[in-house]
Amino acid sequence: MPELSPKALSDLAASIKSWAKELGFQQCGITDCDLTDEQAHYEEWLAQGFHGEMGYLANHLDKRFTAEQLVPGAQRIICVRMDYLPPDTQALNILENSATAYVSRYTLGRDYHKLIRKRLTQLGKKINAAVDETVFRAFVDSAPILERPLAEKAGIGWRGKHTLILNREAGSMFFLGELFIDLPLPIDPPTDEEHCGKCTACLDVCPTQAFPQPHLLDARRCISYLTIELDGAIPEELRPLIGNRIFGCDDCQLICPWNRFSNFTQETDFHPRQQLDRSDLINLFQWSEEEFLKRTEGSAIRRTGYIGWLRNIATALGNSAGGKEVEATLKEKLEHESSVVREHVRWALDHLKSLESGTVHPISHHPRRRKLNF
Repeated sequence: MPELSPKALSDLAASIKSWAKELGFQQCGITDCDLTDEQAHYEEWLAQGFHGEMGYLANHLDKRFTAEQLVPGAQRIICVRMDYLPPDTQALNILENSATAYVSRYTLGRDYHKLIRKRLTQLGKKINAAVDETVFRAFVDSAPILERPLAEKAGIGWRGKHTLILNREAGSMFFLGELFIDLPLPIDPPTDEEHCGKCTACLDVCPTQAFPQPHLLDARRCISYLTIELDGAIPEELRPLIGNRIFGCDDCQLICPWNRFSNFTQETDFHPRQQLDRSDLINLFQWSEEEFLKRTEGSAIRRTGYIGWLRNIATALGNSAGGKEVEATLKEKLEHESSVVREHVRWALDHLKSLESGTVHPISHHPRRRKLNF
């Protein structure tokens, strides 16, 4: 690879940002590969067991903090973001309707991993056409990469108290991606400071109180973890707090004042599919495994698996207003082959009886309304 002058590298960095926008990314920043400043905090988070059953997060620590070990020869990381919020998904209205399933807004459409990785690869090829023999590799929520600290270093935004990246012009409802490259491109400055101030709305609204303190998430209590990453049974004491959320949770984002500035996605692939933005719990619970696999083809929802899908919906039905149809639907799976499904169906029926008798009281399952654009 020919050695490039500082001016040539600066011009190339400007071109890269222009190409990134042409490829559908809303922002692009460049940073180095060093995250050793994150190591102590991350290892303490692991030591406290806050990663739950996600054992892979403790693997390859050397590559997480010195990324050139992941991609030999890498000198810079090009970080990008892409808005994912679909228009008119009525998130708060869905959360207020216990008969309707709530699916996290990021996963209503097609799985983002392939789309963004393909665009990043196209970006790498454009760079390669401008500079021969460039080595690059694209990542999207994959490999041992700490994408949020990288995005922060690259000036994409700051880490909010809910641990997500926030941007003053775009809120937090966007995907992140990284392109490792072996060019000494000029580095962008990080966001000058965080802009959360004294606000703790995201921490206070969390249904399961998954934030022991600002900037610290106990994934074991996070609804996204419980409904997506966790195998087996959901801890019983947390089930009533999940409400109608069957895949993920957006409460800490829905309440955030900065998401008044979130933008609707420009990608139609991220628009809702299979009416998952407004489907009844009963209808979804009646899907066969074959139907689940067919309807979730190309969707990130497949990550939870069919058993996890039924487990989550049974929990949500147990938190609903109940009624004869709900009870009859649940009873259809009392003898399901999965012990996890059977357990959650029995819990749901018992919980509905307790709600009806007044033994337990219903829980409010939606964040307070703000003037957001969803």
